[in-house]
Amino acid sequence: MEKIKIEKLSKIDIEKRGIPCWPIWEKEISKFPWTYDQSEECYILKGEVEVEAEGKKYTIKTGDFVTFAKELSCVWNIKSPIRKHYNFRHC
Repeated sequence: MEKIKIEKLSKIDIEKRGIPCWPIWEKEISKFPWTYDQSEECYILKGEVEVEAEGKKYTIKTGDFVTFAKELSCVWNIKSPIRKHYNFRHC
């Protein structure tokens, strides 16, 4: 099973999931390690980041809907400032 899943959602799917009501997180250009203690879904409003995990690199950018698996350890390398909606899943 992939630990990082990148999708494109339609405007209808974005509304159905309630994404516009999710909190927003922003971060400047930077590089840092991160471990997810719960699954996270996020929708990238602006920016680009390269996430390295388990020997793979994933490019995530504006318009991507991403799911990060619980217990994933990775390195975020933000190429241009990120602004995203996010939601943590408890299962």
